[in-house]
Amino acid sequence: MKRVEAIYSWFERYLLDDSEMYLRILLSAVLGFIIGWDRESKSKPAGIKTYMFVCVASCLITLISIYSVDKFSSLNNRTMMDPLRLAAQIVTGLGFLGAGVILKNGLEVKGLTSAAMVLFVGGIGIGIGAGFYALIVFAVLVSMVMVRIGNAIEQSKFVRAKGKPE
Repeated sequence: MKRVEAIYSWFERYLLDDSEMYLRILLSAVLGFIIGWDRESKSKPAGIKTYMFVCVASCLITLISIYSVDKFSSLNNRTMMDPLRLAAQIVTGLGFLGAGVILKNGLEVKGLTSAAMVLFVGGIGIGIGAGFYALIVFAVLVSMVMVRIGNAIEQSKFVRAKGKPE
C-alpha cells in the first residue's frame, strides 16, 4: 500500500502540478513540427526536426528560466533573479543557427527566409514557454496565411517574368 501511495505522491507532485508545463512542451513541438513540415515540403535547408527542436528547446529553456525563480529564490531571501534572463540568451543561439543556413553564391543569397523562420520558431517556443498560447497560435496562423499570399505573389511574378519575350 505504501508503494502505491508513493507512486501517487510522485504522480501528483511531478505530473499533475506541472501538467501545464508538459502541455507547453507538447504545443511547442507541434507548432515547430508544422512550420518545419512547411519548410521541408519546399526542400529548404532546415526541415521538420530542426524547427521542432528549436521550438521545443526554446520553450524548455524559457520554462526552466521562469520556474527556477520560484524554486531557487526561496533558498535565500536576498536572492534576486530575472526570470527571462536565460530565455534572452536564446536569441543569440538562434542567430548562430540562422547564420548557418544562409548561403552565398556570387551575388545570390539563399536561406534568409529559413534563418528568419529559425528565429520565429524560437520566438514561438519562448512564447509558449511563457504561457502566451493564444498570442502564439494567432501569430503562427497569421504568418502562415501571409506566407501563402507571399508565395502566390512570388509565383505570379516569376510566371510573368518567364513569359516576357526578350
